[in-house]
This record gives sequence, C-alpha cells and structure tokens, in this order.
Amino acid sequence: MTVTIINSDVFDALADLPDESVHCVITSPPYWGLRDYGVDGQIGLEPTLADHLDVMVRVFEEVRRVMRKDATLWLNYGDCYASTPNGRSAADVKSVGRDDRTFRDKPFSTIGGVLKPKDLAMIPNRLAIALQEAGWWVRSEIIWAKPNPMPESVTDRPATSHEKIFLLSKSAKYFYNADAVRVAAKFPDGPNAPDKIKSPHGQGYTRRAKKSDKQRGHSRRHAGFNDRWDQMSKSEQQANGHNLRNVWTIATKPFSDAHFATFPPALVEPCIMAGCPEGGTVLDPFGGAGTVGLVADRLKRNAILIELNPEYASMARRRINSDAPLFTEVM
Repeated sequence: MTVTIINSDVFDALADLPDESVHCVITSPPYWGLRDYGVDGQIGLEPTLADHLDVMVRVFEEVRRVMRKDATLWLNYGDCYASTPNGRSAADVKSVGRDDRTFRDKPFSTIGGVLKPKDLAMIPNRLAIALQEAGWWVRSEIIWAKPNPMPESVTDRPATSHEKIFLLSKSAKYFYNADAVRVAAKFPDGPNAPDKIKSPHGQGYTRRAKKSDKQRGHSRRHAGFNDRWDQMSKSEQQANGHNLRNVWTIATKPFSDAHFATFPPALVEPCIMAGCPEGGTVLDPFGGAGTVGLVADRLKRNAILIELNPEYASMARRRINSDAPLFTEVM
C-alpha cells in the first residue's frame, strides 16, 4: 500500500488534491487554545473561539470537496475548560509522563465572550453544529471512554475521562461496512452455558429468565419470527454479535517520540474498517505522528497525510517505515 505524507499548509495541500478522490477522512485537528506547536500558520491559536470555528469550517469545506460522494468523515475533538495559561510547556507535561489529549498547558487565555472562567467550552459540539449548518450530515456522536485518563486534581466536578468522535457524511447515503465492525457476542463456556448468562452486577452467572408468551412492548409473542429464532442453536443466535455501538472504551497510547498525544491505533481501526473499502484511500489533513497512515497500511488501505510541522512529518515517515518497511511505500 502507499502512504503519501505532504509537509504543507493544510489549505495548500488540499487544493492540490483532485475532487472526490478519497474514500474516508479520519482526523483530529489542533484543539483551540491548547498548544503552541511552534510552526507559523498553525491552526488552533486563533484569538477567539468564533475565529477558530470559522477556520475549521473552511478547512472541512475543502475536505468535503476531495471526498467521494459516499465518503465519511470521522472527526475527533477534545473539550477544554476556559482558563488562563498555567505556565507549563508541552515538554514539561510530557516529561512527567502525564500527557493526554485533554491538554492543560494553554498558550493564551481562552476566557472571553460567553466563556467564563472554569466554563466547559463545549467545542466539539459547537464544531459539529457549525459543520451541520454548513451542510454536513451529523450521523453519530461517539464517546471515546478512556480507562487511563490523565489525572486531575479538581474537587468541584467529575474528572474528565472521555472525548468525542463525530461521524459526518457529505450525503444522506454513504459507504458504511457494519459487518466489518460487528461486535462478537460473549457468553460463558461450560456444560451449563446455554442456560446461564453473565451477571451484570458482579462475578459469576445468573440463570436465564424463563421464556414467556408475552414479548416486551406487545401483548403476545410474534410467532413467525420467534419460532424461527427458537429453532436456532445458541451458537447460531449469537454468531453475528451486535452492531458497533457509540461508546468505545480504548486506552490512550503515548508515543515516546512526540511532545503531544497521538491517536491510539485501536481508535482508528474501527473508523477505517467501517468507513473505507479495502484498497481505498484514507485522508488525515492533520497527520501528526502518522497513526492514521500506520493503521491504514496495516488494514490494506492507502493513505494521504497532511502535516504542517516538518519535524512531525519526518517522525511519521520514520514511524510508518519502521512498522512495515518491506511492504509499505511511503512517499
């Protein structure tokens, strides 16, 4: 497979890509007011939230142009609280091993307008609504639940342990491979397994409820469907599992070479498997350390990564080459 890394401003790079040329977009833009990456022209340092949202809408207007009509956009964005700078650099945070995607080393104050000190900025939802108003379909709000979030010392609210991923499309109908991301059913082994299910309230198992002629929400069972269902074996009933749901519990995975947090590969995998056909092309307009390209190659998809920072573009190139040097063409 081919991974193309473009070290350029995102607007310039997107302008060079042909219309309707990518099958899927997976990205995490720079979060507003949270980190100075030290590169001229970087996004995320706009003076106001309104300015930032305006830039984001314009970026994704260009993204929409290069997407096929049946393409999807998987957009990760973490929230923050309005506050003033705390004086810590990204390197300082990384050095103590507490880096995460919900950063706290702000380069400037994010207080202003409707945002009061300590206000939750609600940026992911504001961005999704702005894109919806620009013509995108917002198809799902996915919760990325982190079992290993960055510790917080706050005592007047719950600690943050999640981010959001919005699934958007440019049309009402689009490619989505539900079978590729179906979740396998889990049930206990052993001779008594058909009669027992895992207890949701602790260890061990509990007896299955006896079958009733009454079906939930109806006065009686639907004979046609239920008779066919009852004739299936337990393994046949459970074989297909269930549809992918919109809460994903995935641990963060720090990348030692970067002074910023990267996508965990496990977060990218379901987006590619559901959103991009095998052999298709995945675009990340904010490529960072190259995780989207890395996972796309592993899953037999091509990738295009756009990254403004030359240091990060080089980092992504080395990382992807070292992951599959014999099979990957990194351009």
